[in-house]
Amino acid sequence: MIGLIIVVIILVLLLLYVTGTYNALVSLRNKVKDQWSQIDVVLKNRNDLIPNIVETVKGYAKHEKETLNEVIEARSKMASANTPEDEMKAAGEVTQALGRLFALAESYPDLKANQNFMDLQNKLNEVEEKIRYARQFYNDSVLTYKNKLEMFPSNIVANMFGFKPEAFFEATEEERKNVQVKF
Repeated sequence: MIGLIIVVIILVLLLLYVTGTYNALVSLRNKVKDQWSQIDVVLKNRNDLIPNIVETVKGYAKHEKETLNEVIEARSKMASANTPEDEMKAAGEVTQALGRLFALAESYPDLKANQNFMDLQNKLNEVEEKIRYARQFYNDSVLTYKNKLEMFPSNIVANMFGFKPEAFFEATEEERKNVQVKF
């Protein structure tokens, strides 16, 4: 009789542990998805600003079509990305293209002095700052989730129920290169 009670207690405790771990994993996975959604919101906000910036620059830099086309093409890739990984890659391309666009703007003093361009550039800088923070929070959520997936004994429950790791938002190869400053 006492043996049966001990077995039932152990089974109940095991069931409680599995249930608690499963719920924690679901919660962490949902937090990762929520953080990705936050990145998605600010990336879409940035994409909404790009046509206005391109149109403003077009008026001043009519013969700089290649740079403008790169920005438009990068924005299109961002809009058509279907997976978080594709969206991460496209976001890096947008950042690079915008960097070239703003470098181009340095060659046009009238453009740099244009209030509309300055307002758009400031808005874009604010959005870029939000993107950096959102990426940081996303990566923190992914780290917590991955730790739970990989640490014993929660990794047993994660494997039983098929939980899969999420990808970190990482810098592209282009973004990792050393910046060369020339005077």
